Amino acid sequence: MEERSAVHVGAENGRREIGVLFSSELWWRDRYRDIGASGYRLRPRYDPDWQPSWKTSRKDFFITEDGQPTLLRAGMDATRIGDGKQVMLKKVLPEEGPHELSITRYFSSPELRDDSRNHCVQLLEVIDTADTKLDKRLMVMPFLRPFNDPHIQTFGEFVAFFTQICEGLQFMHERNIAHRDCTENNIMFDPSGMYPKGYHPIQKNRSRDFKGRAKQYTRTDRPPRYYFIDFGLSRRYSSRNVLDEPLRGGDKNAPEHLRGGRCNPFPVDIYYLGNLVREQFLMKCNGFKFMRELVDSMTDEIPERRPTIEVVIEKFDHIRDSLSTAKLRSLIALKKDPRLFTAFRHVRQFIRTVHYIVLKKAAIPIP
Repeated sequence: MEERSAVHVGAENGRREIGVLFSSELWWRDRYRDIGASGYRLRPRYDPDWQPSWKTSRKDFFITEDGQPTLLRAGMDATRIGDGKQVMLKKVLPEEGPHELSITRYFSSPELRDDSRNHCVQLLEVIDTADTKLDKRLMVMPFLRPFNDPHIQTFGEFVAFFTQICEGLQFMHERNIAHRDCTENNIMFDPSGMYPKGYHPIQKNRSRDFKGRAKQYTRTDRPPRYYFIDFGLSRRYSSRNVLDEPLRGGDKNAPEHLRGGRCNPFPVDIYYLGNLVREQFLMKCNGFKFMRELVDSMTDEIPERRPTIEVVIEKFDHIRDSLSTAKLRSLIALKKDPRLFTAFRHVRQFIRTVHYIVLKKAAIPIP
């Protein structure tokens, strides 16, 4: 019988030990040394010689650094050994995303990567793993954070977000590339400015060493840059006037997907972006009436009536110009928040606004 260790999924009685590796993590443990030889270090949890710290410290596993699992099936955080920079490793899965590596490489090419409108995550490197059965390679990419975590606080910060994402989608569409999954989970931001010392990849409010809270700035203090990620469903076409089979990603509500049949993927991208704003801001927050007409047109049931990304940008430029500085600097309040809590946040935001004005921070914080 194989000797049981702390990293095995099961225990002798058939029950899973508390805090041990999940089955999805075992692949990474088995390649810990190969990845290290390539210049990247996984967290101590994935060291084959790992012994859980809570077994000697008597702490609960969920409050220890090495008790934090990564449940992403294809991705893992890592540290670049040369400079200590946090990065993200992602398996190349040709059977699921046959064009992901080539499209990511294309957007990371010298002629495109420095274009200010390029908001596609950059490919830093591709490394091989000793996996003769699966022939896995790993894409190394910047370590990013979900676009609305922490919540976008002011309308000016929202304008900066939407401006960048529309700019990035236009950059893709001009090259006849449809993202096909530009939904909530696939839009992120570079947190290096807002979190200059980084943070723990699982418990995002904790420091990297898990010994305290992560040092954090606001988007207005340190304007972030937003990015599209995950080109597994993306395709490059000869033009934007095409038909293709629908592919369901994170948002399964597009009318084209509900009806079935071939469709043009470019208006679907517009729907995804409009629906993201509808679900994450119009439905959850107060004060977004100014976006209603544009969002309604972007999510029109008839794809041909939806605006192109160029028209979206043109209309949003007019919307942005119509917003006063006071509106841009004002707080975004969640509809579900109690009034007393919202009042407290407004007071705190007023103090912050005075601070921003004194330091000449822009109401629309574009990096």
